[in-house]
Amino acid sequence: MSLLNSLARMSAGLQQASSQRTPPQATPNAAAGASEDTASGRDDVTLSGGPLPKASAKLAINQYKSSLGQDTHFVKETLRHKIAEYGIHPGTRMSVTKSDQGTLRLQAAIPAEKRERIEQDLNNNKSFTDAFHRLSSQQPTLAFVDGALKLNQAYGVNNALLESLVSENDQFNGLGDLVHRYDNIRRMVGAEDIAAAGNQRDYAFSLNTRA
Repeated sequence: MSLLNSLARMSAGLQQASSQRTPPQATPNAAAGASEDTASGRDDVTLSGGPLPKASAKLAINQYKSSLGQDTHFVKETLRHKIAEYGIHPGTRMSVTKSDQGTLRLQAAIPAEKRERIEQDLNNNKSFTDAFHRLSSQQPTLAFVDGALKLNQAYGVNNALLESLVSENDQFNGLGDLVHRYDNIRRMVGAEDIAAAGNQRDYAFSLNTRA
């Protein structure tokens, strides 16, 4: 069970519970009391004219995608360059992950010597490692936010978990801010899900040069 599925299920449960709540039926006495309050000029209850706009509607999702899109393009092009540089078959699939020590590891069906040399090149390329680390930390959050917003636009379903990530102050709704809050919620999920969350650090960037 992946963390994303767990959080999505938790959010769906919150949404379902909210939609299942029905307002209590007014009793004759309550109705009479409301009439008396109105007649006496009491104004203890304020009725809203409709739902307030959700803060998530103001998220700069296209800006987030553009920022990560640049990193994605850079990582892809770097790997393609290495394929050409080391004379590897152009149809070879590659996958880059982060080891427990924090270094990058390359997985590909190529000779071990070439794989190790490419790994060394990638780890010595600060621009590449920085781009990969941004992708590995931010892509899961962006995928969740994007999916939740699409469901909202398509079906009008408000995601309680998404709303909990968003600040009313737009200055604190950068992608890095959302990632920080998303990680905090992830740590609060539960023992079983936290164990699953540990696998999130095994983010892999896969390249199929023919795709």
